[in-house]
Amino acid sequence: MSTKSLQKTLEQQRAEWAWKCVQEVTSESQEFKKKYGSLARKVPMLVLTNGLGQTLAFLLSKAKRHQPEEKRSAEAKVHDLLFVHLSKWVLDQVAPGMSSGNDDLLQWVLRNDSAAYRRATTEALAFLNWLKRFAEAELPEEEV
Repeated sequence: MSTKSLQKTLEQQRAEWAWKCVQEVTSESQEFKKKYGSLARKVPMLVLTNGLGQTLAFLLSKAKRHQPEEKRSAEAKVHDLLFVHLSKWVLDQVAPGMSSGNDDLLQWVLRNDSAAYRRATTEALAFLNWLKRFAEAELPEEEV
């Protein structure tokens, strides 16, 4: 058997990371799971409507990282976690080795050219589609 047949496709890797992200959330409170699931369902459309940079800025602003951890709401923590999940995946794909430091995807997007931005957007949407599917399958929905 060749080693190539043992390698996972990029699509399988996206699915695996999205599954790990959703599984990480399943141990949280019911409120947290509902909020993460709801946000995971909305974020792909936010990227399509507003662009990746605007969506990342929105997630970061809602994360309220300037507040002490114990004062941050579940909603802020959900936005922060989704920002981290998305940043890690996309940076690992478009700029391998950068997601291990203090860098985040928004900073990377701001420093790079339009071709890199388009590549990051395409990768973000591909990942977010998996995240949305798994959130729909595994996480409860918020009551409207």
